[in-house]
Amino acid sequence: MIPAIKSFQGEGAPPYFRLRTALSYCAPLFVNGIALPFFPVWLAGLNFNDHEIGLVLAIPMVVRVLVTPIIAVLADHMTERADVLLWSGALSLLTAVALYWTSDFWPVLLVYGIQGATYAPYVPVVESIAMSGVRRWGFDYGSMRVWGSITFILSTLLGGQLIGMWGGTTVLPVMAAGFILTTLMGFFAPRIGPTRRRNLPINLQSPTGNLRSPHLLITMIGVSIQQSSHAMLYTFASIYWHRLGFSGAQIAVLWSIGVAAEVMVFFLSKKLSRRFSAWTLIFFGATMCILRWILFPINFGFFGYFILQCFHSCTYACVHTGIQRRIVASVHETQESSAQGAYYFYNGMFLGLMTLASGYLYAWLDLASYYVMAGIAAFGLVMVIFAYGLQARTPAIGGGAHGVS
Repeated sequence: MIPAIKSFQGEGAPPYFRLRTALSYCAPLFVNGIALPFFPVWLAGLNFNDHEIGLVLAIPMVVRVLVTPIIAVLADHMTERADVLLWSGALSLLTAVALYWTSDFWPVLLVYGIQGATYAPYVPVVESIAMSGVRRWGFDYGSMRVWGSITFILSTLLGGQLIGMWGGTTVLPVMAAGFILTTLMGFFAPRIGPTRRRNLPINLQSPTGNLRSPHLLITMIGVSIQQSSHAMLYTFASIYWHRLGFSGAQIAVLWSIGVAAEVMVFFLSKKLSRRFSAWTLIFFGATMCILRWILFPINFGFFGYFILQCFHSCTYACVHTGIQRRIVASVHETQESSAQGAYYFYNGMFLGLMTLASGYLYAWLDLASYYVMAGIAAFGLVMVIFAYGLQARTPAIGGGAHGVS
C-alpha cells in the first residue's frame, strides 16, 4: 500500500473519486493515442514489411492474453488494486526507454512484447476501480471513462502535429512521456480497499450470477470477436491514408474524430442506459461495425473517411458500454477485476490473432481485406445473439432479458 494516499475503508466514497478515476483513465489513453495510430508509422520507418509490422503489433496482444487474467485475479485479492498501476506504469516506462536502442526486427519484437506484458493490467484494473464506484456509490461509468477518450483525442492530435514536423522519430519520446504519466497516476488513483473482506462481497446490488455463466462467457467472446475486426483499421489505416496523400495532421484528425464520436456516447451513457438495454447497444454497434467495414474500401476522400470514422461511436463505444453493463449485472464485485481480466483476455486474444492475420490479409487482398473484417464482425454478432437467447431462457441470472441490463 502506498502511504501517501490512505486506503478507504468506510461507507462513503473517497474524496474526489470521480476525478481521480477519470485521471487514471487519461494516462494510459494518452499513450494509446500516440501508439495506436503512429507506432505502425514508426515501424514502417524502420523499413519493416507488412508481415513484420503485423507480427510486432500482434505479439503484445497475445502476451496480454496470458498476463492480464493472472494479474486481474491477483488484484481481486490485494489490499489495494491501484498498487498494480504503479508497477505497470513504471515497468512499461523502462521498455519504452529500451526501444531507443532497438531498430532491428527481433529486438523490437522482444521489447515491444515485454511492454505488452507490463502494460497489460493497467486499463483492466482502472476499469475495475471505476466499476466498483458504480456498484458502491452509484457513479456514472461514462462520466469517468469519457475523459480518457478526450485525452486520446488530444494526444493523437499532438502526435499528428509532431510527426508532421519531425517525422515518426517523435513517437517514442511522446510514448515515454505517457508512461511517466501512467506511473504518476499509480500514486494518484483512488484507494478503495479490497474487493473481499473476510470473504464477504462489497456490493450494492444483489448477486445475480457468476463469471462462469454461459451467457456472459459467450457474450464476452462474441463481443471480443466483433471488436477484433478493428485490427485491420488499427494496423494499416494510417499507412493507407498516408498512401492516399493525407498529411500527418489529417490522419490525426481522422483518428481523433472517431474517438470524439465515442466521447459523445460516453457523455450520453446514462441517458442511453435508461432508454436502451445493454443488449440493444451491443446489437446496434455490431451491426454498424459490419456496415463500416463494407464501406471502408471505397475511397470517399478525406471528408468521406471523416464521416466513416464517426461510426466508431457505435462499433466501439456502444458495444463497450453494453458489455460493461452486462458484466455488472452478471458478477459480484468480488469478481470484478477477474471479470475485467477475462474480458480483456478474450479481447486481447482475438485482437492479437486478427492483427497477426491482418498483415497477411492486407498483403494478399489489400483493401478487400476489410470485407473479411465485415465477416468477422458478423460472426461476433451471431454469437451475441445466441448468448441473448441463453440469457432470455434464464432471466434470474443477470436480470430479465428485456430489462435495462
